[in-house]
Amino acid sequence: MQCLKPGPELTTTNVVTINVGGENFQTTKQTLTQAGPNSLLSQLAETTSDRFVDRDPVYFSLLLSLLRTGALPSKVKDFDLRDLIEESRYYGLESLLTNSLTNPSQLDAFALQKSSILPLNGRDSPSAVATTPFGSLHVSHGSKITSFDWSLTRKSTILTQFPAVDSLLAISPDTAAAGATDFSGLQILDLQNGSVKQTLNWENATRSGSTVQAIGSSGHNEIFGADIDSAIPATKLRWVSRFGLVMASGSHSGLSGVSGDIRFWDIRSGNVVFELKEKIDCFSDICVSDNLNAVFKVGVNSGEVFYTDFRSLSSVNDNSNPWICLGDKRKVINGKKEGFGCKIENHGNQVFCSKGGDIELWSEVVMGSAKTSNGSEDQLTKRDFKKNMMGRVKDMGGSRITNLAFGGNKMFVTRKDQQVIEIWQGSARGI
Repeated sequence: MQCLKPGPELTTTNVVTINVGGENFQTTKQTLTQAGPNSLLSQLAETTSDRFVDRDPVYFSLLLSLLRTGALPSKVKDFDLRDLIEESRYYGLESLLTNSLTNPSQLDAFALQKSSILPLNGRDSPSAVATTPFGSLHVSHGSKITSFDWSLTRKSTILTQFPAVDSLLAISPDTAAAGATDFSGLQILDLQNGSVKQTLNWENATRSGSTVQAIGSSGHNEIFGADIDSAIPATKLRWVSRFGLVMASGSHSGLSGVSGDIRFWDIRSGNVVFELKEKIDCFSDICVSDNLNAVFKVGVNSGEVFYTDFRSLSSVNDNSNPWICLGDKRKVINGKKEGFGCKIENHGNQVFCSKGGDIELWSEVVMGSAKTSNGSEDQLTKRDFKKNMMGRVKDMGGSRITNLAFGGNKMFVTRKDQQVIEIWQGSARGI
């Protein structure tokens, strides 16, 4: 009878015993090296001396589970997150912990519910919200910017040089770009000590007023010209990574109603690739989705959500209407602007639209392809979207929503005249 040799993971030279706070833990060198080459645990895996760590064994068991499986055990909800973070920093595991708790791919749009609130100091309501991919949060309120780390357990507030900060872009957890409607340019701010790292000023060719009302990932300046239809200020910018384009959109309210302009710029050539002129039910807000390959808007007059497939923009001309209504095509009564103040944002394969104090969730329903007259498949005519309302009954309603933002596996919401940020999170993951 032939005896089988144990695999490398079972050999005595591969098994590591660590004494943490008087309690012994056994694992493998491969598990410990998952912590990274510069971590304490990787160093312990290679030492042959006594492996004793004077720390809490209970928290170590949670972190060891994270190394073994890539996820924290369900019992982690019974522990203090701040203590777990401190332990992860001691072992050099904070980045793994961050990914486990705040990975953007873990955001389940259908499971989101209001879980907690973050209070702000002072009497000013939030004017802008900026997030980083793994959940760090910056909020401008009045002349101040309050920042929260990825765990939302630590915050700091700085006082800026602006009377009121109107736009904000998160460059990193410790750096942000800020602008104001009465300032011709923007400032790059160090959020740790409140210092100005760099000031960017500009003046347009017409030498008229130039201000920042919104910042995208590539910076932004406004142009106010004599011909408003040719120089509508862009109040929202977004990066379309799939096509390497920047979307700049803005609207203007005049005697003839609200008109708008949406342009897609090729930043390599500096040329406008697509342009949409808005005169009928102009957008109150707009977003572009890489995943859904489409542009979405909420009409300022009707309050309905519309979309246009990105692939059809090349055939748009001044007389065509590329927008497809996802709602009921309600008629506007007595000139009331049903969509005024509505916000629309996308995350992953979902589109979120605020309606007063509520949030609509739009998701694409995958349909079959239609056949054209020449037998080829037409993918542009068979798109269908379904609407759901966000949250439980007790989450519904409230003051008008003023900001929607996504960071990590959370959604952040601010409301009119409220000095707090709502945290919306799925019930299945996180602490």
